[in-house]
Amino acid sequence: MREIKTIGVVGAGQMGTGIAQVAAVSGYRVLLFDTLPGAAAKASERIQANLSKLLAKGKLEQAVFDTAVQAVAVADTLKAAARADLVVEAAVEQVELKKEIFASLDQAAAPDVILASNTSSISLTEIASATGRPDKVIGMHFFNPAPVMKLLEVVKGCSTSQETIDTVMAIGRRMNKVTILSLDKAGFIVNRVLDPMLNEAIFLLEEGVGTAEDIDNGLKFGCNHPMGPLALADLIGLDVLLAVMEVLYREYADSKYRPAPLLKKMVRAGKLGKKTGEGFFKY
Repeated sequence: MREIKTIGVVGAGQMGTGIAQVAAVSGYRVLLFDTLPGAAAKASERIQANLSKLLAKGKLEQAVFDTAVQAVAVADTLKAAARADLVVEAAVEQVELKKEIFASLDQAAAPDVILASNTSSISLTEIASATGRPDKVIGMHFFNPAPVMKLLEVVKGCSTSQETIDTVMAIGRRMNKVTILSLDKAGFIVNRVLDPMLNEAIFLLEEGVGTAEDIDNGLKFGCNHPMGPLALADLIGLDVLLAVMEVLYREYADSKYRPAPLLKKMVRAGKLGKKTGEGFFKY
């Protein structure tokens, strides 16, 4: 099993920043890259601010803080990020964009570098087809916020090798994550169960069966969920939820995965949830 010392993260949005923070705290060196000028540098600053808060609250030891802050470096190019031992892509849920990134990483990285995607629904087999190393392509699906959520869903593509799986599962354990392994079926394990439930809650709201507050309270206090489905959809991002539902609907051709019309309408209106200040609730 290959030793991983440096992890590259491609994409410095909310998920990429969180993944980079988790990797740094776990003792890995991190190379953070984003195509948007200045985005990776700002993400690095956010990581330091987050770690400072944890240090102040006594949730992080000084030695770990010092090491983690020094571990994060900004990569100016994708090629620079590809110098890592493992690269995690955390771009938006668009299959062609991900394939383009993986094709570029495949050309830039050494032959033994593992290429992972944080995709929540897109086929790892299809992503791997853009590379010449499908045995070293794997899914590392972190959950938002990555530093807080305990789960890492590892996804095995059609050609992913056992060595790659073992290496990534070991990384997950070092990151103090509960690791689960899924076959490459649309939605994998978690989102194939979770997202249709969120979508159904949106149908309930659209049909006037209950208010947003009543629907969320029903699941929170009737099923002991920590957060209601509509609030969770807002946290995930309605555009992300819609993208996953569209993948499920397309892949399985089953009407139970049909995205709620209200979900489409909200996305078209730019009301994407917490990140835009308004979704099913206002923030």
